[in-house]
Amino acid sequence: MAGTTLISLEQYHDRYSNEHRFEYWFGAVVRKPAPTWLHSILQALLAELFTKAGYIAGSELDLRIGRNWEPRPDVAATLQPITEPYPTKPIELVAEVLSPDDTIPKIEEKCSLYSQIGIGQTFVFDPEHKWAWEWNHEQSSLERIAIQLALQNGAQIPLPEIWSGLERRVKSRQSST
Repeated sequence: MAGTTLISLEQYHDRYSNEHRFEYWFGAVVRKPAPTWLHSILQALLAELFTKAGYIAGSELDLRIGRNWEPRPDVAATLQPITEPYPTKPIELVAEVLSPDDTIPKIEEKCSLYSQIGIGQTFVFDPEHKWAWEWNHEQSSLERIAIQLALQNGAQIPLPEIWSGLERRVKSRQSST
């Protein structure tokens, strides 16, 4: 947490509107874990794959859906164009990519909060171990994905496509240096 004093949402916007490494959680300013190179590459790849699957996708977008919580998911995707500067209604999909500083309890809490504000699907990816999970709304838990992401619009993204795409991008970057 950037500080221990609780602040209003308006104060958060005034002080942190240009700071992309923070989120607003119920009056507290929360620092997002610093992304690694692998995290960043996976984040870009996921945005591309969600776009190919029929979504409009982007990264590091504030979700201004609630007055008490403004998360900034690693990847956000929707089927409907966003006409405001920030989404103010629930979107279809978010994805979080684990960083070394992330903890599973904190990610689970975040997934639960996404569910509470009406996000349709939440995915979590571990680029180090090449694992993926989807938040189960009924069970309030993360469920490991074994084969593919089954998106709400009917599209599917095979996990091997994600992990091989990540590996290709990492290797191409290493071979160009």
